[in-house]
Amino acid sequence: MKQPTLWAAYGLPAALLVGLAAATTKSSGEGARLALPYTPTIPRTWDSTALAAAELPLATPSASPRHVPAAYYYGLPERVAYKNYPVYAPGREPKGYWQWLEKQEPQVVFDPAKLHTEADWIKAGELLFDMPIDVDGAVITLDNVRDPAFYAAVKVPLTKDGIMPYARYVVKEKGKVLLGNLSCGMCHTRVEQGGVVLKGAQGNFPGDPATAWNIRHDPNFPEPAVQYVTGVLFDAPFVPNDPNSQLSRQPKEKIAQAFESLPPGTNGRQGTSILFPPSVPDLIGVQQRTYLDHGGLARHRSIGDMMRYIAINQALDFMASYDAYIPAGKAHKTLPPPGKSAFVGTFDRYSEAQLFALAKYVYSLRPPTNPHQPTAQTKRGGQLFVEQGCVSCHTPPLYTNNMLTPADGFEVPEEHRQKYDVFEISIGTDPGYTLQTRRGTGYYKVPSLRGVWYRGPFLHDGSLATLEDMLDPRRLDAGYVPTGFRGASGAPHAVRGHEFGLALPAPDRAALVAFLKIL
Repeated sequence: MKQPTLWAAYGLPAALLVGLAAATTKSSGEGARLALPYTPTIPRTWDSTALAAAELPLATPSASPRHVPAAYYYGLPERVAYKNYPVYAPGREPKGYWQWLEKQEPQVVFDPAKLHTEADWIKAGELLFDMPIDVDGAVITLDNVRDPAFYAAVKVPLTKDGIMPYARYVVKEKGKVLLGNLSCGMCHTRVEQGGVVLKGAQGNFPGDPATAWNIRHDPNFPEPAVQYVTGVLFDAPFVPNDPNSQLSRQPKEKIAQAFESLPPGTNGRQGTSILFPPSVPDLIGVQQRTYLDHGGLARHRSIGDMMRYIAINQALDFMASYDAYIPAGKAHKTLPPPGKSAFVGTFDRYSEAQLFALAKYVYSLRPPTNPHQPTAQTKRGGQLFVEQGCVSCHTPPLYTNNMLTPADGFEVPEEHRQKYDVFEISIGTDPGYTLQTRRGTGYYKVPSLRGVWYRGPFLHDGSLATLEDMLDPRRLDAGYVPTGFRGASGAPHAVRGHEFGLALPAPDRAALVAFLKIL
């Protein structure tokens, strides 16, 4: 086993290397098991007992979400997984491709009866990962993806083959090609320089600038509709002087500016905010994370919890009650009959088998080959990582202690100390996301540093574009211009918090960055 010796060269404590060796040995045998007959026991997703403890209370406890009853959930029709097809950018589409699509018959591509091995389930999960749950233009439209002006304005990354991988064409009826949105892959696909695709990585689809484009250019998106959608996505009326509710009442150009301000790698997903946007999580290695979401809202104790998390986020949280506020409910007060909601993602659900396959695929994700190699500089960086105490929160081999840190302004309730993994030191980052949104718990989870070389922007709100920016002491100056998210105004401001290592001499900061890039 060579790896413990290699990691020892970085100056890490020997005791930490035992766990790394065990994890490496465990993962090396996974491929050999994939071809064996596999008859899984699939957990019940909407299990009332498991669901009751699946999420932390919000920072405003009375507003903690009350999800729909099991009878309502299982009364929703199951999603049908139709075959979908790549979207090529204008000028990159193969000759005759569109005409070929119009001749395709609809095909259902998910049948659990045909899944006989673990590899079969994982492959089926990948199909579901790419499967859109919307064909009505929830984010981008068919006109968008065939318009060169849209690509130029929004700066949509493309693969080396000219594919725009964040949306897919769907054929549900022969002769009618639809544009599908809101697959898992829409947010969790990253296109690197050179057009290389990383599935499950921190995505870089410019979805919010795309929304801004449609607010300004789509005649079927009038101001009242813009305000309604923005409110359903982000309003948190239980927050005193809720800034999200104030934004959703603004003229649509103001709302467009807020959407436009989010850089790729961040995403105004439902229940968060485009005022305090979350960076997109990296799903690679998520099987080893104890909490999900930046605020640690969802507990992750089993594959059943992962299935619940997917179901809630695609998109049953719109139908939850937040202190009697139901985002997509009738007048925000009542649930429509199951399957009769008009809001995308709330009128159907994944089947239990689909959720299990999706979770198996997410668990199977592996990082790309790291181009960065150990050097004398990375060895020095590894020593600094220990000396500066980084290992307290970012503990090898996972490079996270899987704990929660309270945000400034949040007082940890006594009962939380017994129920959750709380590391009671605030790192001083902006508390807006975790105190003023429908997902805010008062905490931020400690993220893993594994794979930071292919990630970015950084911090929970994507304020800093690179690791070098993270360790740049100039970011604490009031006149600093953030290299990532900077808000709709674009005004200079300090990026405070997580200030560890900023006082190191420049060569040591460079060594620490070099070390982080080999993780």
